[in-house]
Amino acid sequence: MRLVGLPRRIAFALSALMTMAAIARAEEVNDYPTSARAEYVFGCLKANGESRQAIEQCSCSIDVIASLMPYARYVTAETVLSMSQVRGNLGGQFRTSEQATGALNELRRAQAEAEVRCF
Repeated sequence: MRLVGLPRRIAFALSALMTMAAIARAEEVNDYPTSARAEYVFGCLKANGESRQAIEQCSCSIDVIASLMPYARYVTAETVLSMSQVRGNLGGQFRTSEQATGALNELRRAQAEAEVRCF
């Protein structure tokens, strides 16, 4: 008599586990704070015209980037990009470091993919 409800309980448990995994993945992909997304879209709009189509394309672009690289790597790459423009020894360290170059290349690959998918 107890075995009758067992498949239903197993199905329920598997469904719950799959839901939790999907939520965890969604939180992992959506680790970019709203302010970072807004800042990216604002800059993108300035570069691509301030139209409704540009809003959609720029929003799509940051979503693609967020799906391809974690926020911590994005912050690192943005920092490298900003600091590499500083003149002198300090900026030179950001232009010549292997880690800095790797982070910047990862961001550029993500941006290229976003360009293909969204624009």
